Amino acid sequence: MKSLVKSLILLFIALAIGCLGGAAKELSDVDSLIAELDRAIANRDVYVKQKRLVLEDMRREVYRQKDSVEYFHALGRLMDQFISFNTDSALALANERVAMARRLGSDELKCHADLSLAHIQMVMGMYKETADILSRWPYERVPQYLHPYFFHINRTLYGNMADYAIRDEDRERYLQLTDIYRDSIIHLQNTESLFYFIVNADRLNSHGQPARGANQLTNYLRGKDIGDHDHAIAAYTLSESYRLTGDTENEKRQLIISAINDMQSGVREYVSLRKLALMLYKEGDVKHAYHYLTICMEDAQKCNARLRMLEINDIFPVVNEVYLDTIEQQKTRLRWSLAIVCLLAALLLVAIYLVCREMKKVRASKKVVTDMNAELQALNRDLEHSNDKIKEANQQIAENSYLKEEYIARYMDQCSVYIEKMDKYRKSLAKIVAGGRMEDLRKYTKTLTQLDDELRAFYDSFDDTFLKLFPTFVDDFNALLQPDERIVPKNDGKLNTELRIFALIRLGITDSVKIAQFLRYSVTTIYNYRTRVRNRAAGDRELLEEELMKIGRIR
Repeated sequence: MKSLVKSLILLFIALAIGCLGGAAKELSDVDSLIAELDRAIANRDVYVKQKRLVLEDMRREVYRQKDSVEYFHALGRLMDQFISFNTDSALALANERVAMARRLGSDELKCHADLSLAHIQMVMGMYKETADILSRWPYERVPQYLHPYFFHINRTLYGNMADYAIRDEDRERYLQLTDIYRDSIIHLQNTESLFYFIVNADRLNSHGQPARGANQLTNYLRGKDIGDHDHAIAAYTLSESYRLTGDTENEKRQLIISAINDMQSGVREYVSLRKLALMLYKEGDVKHAYHYLTICMEDAQKCNARLRMLEINDIFPVVNEVYLDTIEQQKTRLRWSLAIVCLLAALLLVAIYLVCREMKKVRASKKVVTDMNAELQALNRDLEHSNDKIKEANQQIAENSYLKEEYIARYMDQCSVYIEKMDKYRKSLAKIVAGGRMEDLRKYTKTLTQLDDELRAFYDSFDDTFLKLFPTFVDDFNALLQPDERIVPKNDGKLNTELRIFALIRLGITDSVKIAQFLRYSVTTIYNYRTRVRNRAAGDRELLEEELMKIGRIR
């Protein structure tokens, strides 16, 4: 039963993950763009600070100009940057340019200054004042290099007036004028420029061909690196194309891209974020809609863009009311959740009390069992300790038996060899005596050559037998010594005096007197050897011989 329940839970989790994964695939692109937009808004102060630094640099550039005309144009460049950042500052700069143009008495500069003033007033929603200025400068009086600027102001003015016209005939007339000025802009633009494709897409949108406009502008933008502000304008134009084709998903995507670039360029006068907020509000994302509209209102107030504030005021109260209702609903749900949690907590306390009462009984029973287990474990430990001692004793017995068997066999063989040698020695002495060569007999008995040869043979036999029993003895013993103090015998397969001493100790002969007799050294020499080698131990010198006894131990 438990296995079946576990399988069903795992199946449910797998299905849930699959569904969520599918939903995540559909929403990943837009969601990632929304996350990027939120990051851009969070870094808004950084972008605004960067914008202020640019404006300060441009302002210093203005005051560095010595020539009046150059000063006039530098003021214009600074004013262009302020239009979307602070219209009051831009208006002050425009008025300064107008006054300067009047002082210089140049009709060309007067026209340029008036068009700049008209542009700013149009952004501020002062349409009548803008139209009054434009009426003073008919097309024939406008210098040729200002024609695109002149057409742009007129096209934007009448486009905005069409959006806010009350009567249908007025709206139709404004739209016709918008088309005329838009066509004039296109006629003057370089057909390979970004501005050309933006205006052309706008024209196709207004003439019922939004898909064509979106396709042309998208193809132009593909692979091109353009500035944040230009990218924001292009993406907003694309969003309009997709809105007219009914492609809500791409419309939203382009509005987000446009809003991101608006934030990153540090401007305060924009449209994309407000339209995105309205779209999210209609989709039910009230939280994002409220947040974005709040940002829009703050920027519009700081920029003093009256038109944008009016646009935001049309929708902000509705979103704010829904947002407050949502907050209130969340509070209500929270209160109910808190009440349910409190009830569950009370039930849990009762359950804990009952469980604790039963646990006391269980603990009493468990204590008896625990005490019995503790006694049993103590007995088991004693038994294991006894078993370990028996195993160790058995191991030592087995090892000693093995060593004894090996050395008894070698001893019997060695004795047989020595008996044969003694017989040969006897026969050779008998021949010398029989021949009456007493002088040869005296020399033969005094020489030690034979004894030395026998000792070497004996030690060689001991080395062979020991290394047969402990083939890795030399390497294992050197591992117990410091790296630069290791003992290396001159001949492979043989032991030197130091190694023989510790080989005898490994065999259980630990008495220095017996070792001295075996190796035919003095007891002092053997003691010095043992002390010197212990001082070269890699670890505790007192444990060297104890570690030595573990070499080659039979398991």
